[in-house]
Amino acid sequence: MLPLLLLFGLLLLLLLCLQWRHPNHHLLPPGSMGWPYIGETFKLYTQNPNSFFSIRQKRYGDVFKTHILGCPCVMISSPEAARVVLVSKAHLFKPTYPPSKEKMIGPQALFFHQGPYHSRLKKLIQASFLPSAIKPSVSQIENIVLRLLPSWDNSQINTLQQMKRFAFDVAMISAFGDQQDLEIERIKHLYQCLEKGYNSMPLDLPGTPFRKAMKARKLLSETLGKLIEKRQRSNEYGGGLLAVLLGGDGDGDKVEKNKLSNSQIADNIIGVIFAAQDTTASVLTWILKYLHDDHHLLGAVKKEQDAIFEEKVREGGRGLTWDDTRRMALTSRVIQETLRTASVLSFTFREAVEEVEFEGYLIPRGWKVLPLFRTIHHSAHFFPHPEKFDPSRFEVPPRPNTYMPFGNGVHSCPGSEMAKLEILVLLHHFITGYRWKVVGEESGIQYGPFPVPKGGLPIKVFSRKNKITSLN
Repeated sequence: MLPLLLLFGLLLLLLLCLQWRHPNHHLLPPGSMGWPYIGETFKLYTQNPNSFFSIRQKRYGDVFKTHILGCPCVMISSPEAARVVLVSKAHLFKPTYPPSKEKMIGPQALFFHQGPYHSRLKKLIQASFLPSAIKPSVSQIENIVLRLLPSWDNSQINTLQQMKRFAFDVAMISAFGDQQDLEIERIKHLYQCLEKGYNSMPLDLPGTPFRKAMKARKLLSETLGKLIEKRQRSNEYGGGLLAVLLGGDGDGDKVEKNKLSNSQIADNIIGVIFAAQDTTASVLTWILKYLHDDHHLLGAVKKEQDAIFEEKVREGGRGLTWDDTRRMALTSRVIQETLRTASVLSFTFREAVEEVEFEGYLIPRGWKVLPLFRTIHHSAHFFPHPEKFDPSRFEVPPRPNTYMPFGNGVHSCPGSEMAKLEILVLLHHFITGYRWKVVGEESGIQYGPFPVPKGGLPIKVFSRKNKITSLN
């Protein structure tokens, strides 16, 4: 009996091995799929992503398989492989997110498409974020900053939460313009309800964060639909991305042959708000942490910003201009280095549209493929002493395909310049007007899902006119 059981076990093992073998004898990449359904999701989102990636890279190499957010995945960690997936053979790897993310953002959002529909949308959305289009946004962003910062004075704030508040307000202006429709406040509320369940496990059961988020998503679509119809009826498209999408040609003029459906417009508005908030807020939080911890660097950034502030005073106390932001060379390098060091976007999702042979392995059709930006950004081969925060490394351009904070190829983030602009405007006013001190001794990192300083970086904020001793 025992020999028969052993023989049966060997046959079963052979069958399991064969099922993972391609007819051409190419194997899946090495790796672990973790627990059934859950996979390795909790490991990825609850520990240092550097550890998660580096442990598997050392064990399996630059290409390995795993299972996260309900999806089988292949992770790749070399610049050359990332370029293949994102640029040279991008037609084999369509942009995608796990199904739960697509449901929440909307299946017709720019992120999830390629081909003519994607090209048309990308052209429209890029029209909203070209330098020529965002120059007038400097004063709009400045107004948001000047309303927000006085509420921080002489108080303790949670940096991440306040930066999310700021980035969300900027995203709303980018999406809808200055026009204050009655629906805007409800859209804000419903989006915040949606956001609470965005990174939850996709369990569609009563009382779960996912179910609550999907209910909010349905109401958000309905409210956006009403706003879209109202602006269509009035022929007053307002400003922001919504006006461009309603216009259909990037100039705000209605062109019937290019008209997008209301659901397409709604999905892309929600997608832009999603892309604009958490990442920008996380980067700003890290910048304040890095500057706080390096007094010499902070002093140099203050000197640069004070010079611009003093010029504004000499010119009658004018507001900040686009040209001012182009003269913030050191501050811009601080942003670049923060994007590298923090690598808030650790990876991006792609999906194999057919079976793909990749570096000797088989990637099955439908599997997710994740280029690991964080691993590349933290490689000593491309960035010497990668753990050191050193903005001077960006005095010369990095090697091609080694620095991808906004992705690469036709699906790179169209709003990258807007993100950098809003960061510069806030930093100018905060650094020239205030001092801050981190509260508490904890200096760890939390992951949920973006890596941010522990506790959201609580800080005490004081006006620079106060004595430095006020910070103690």
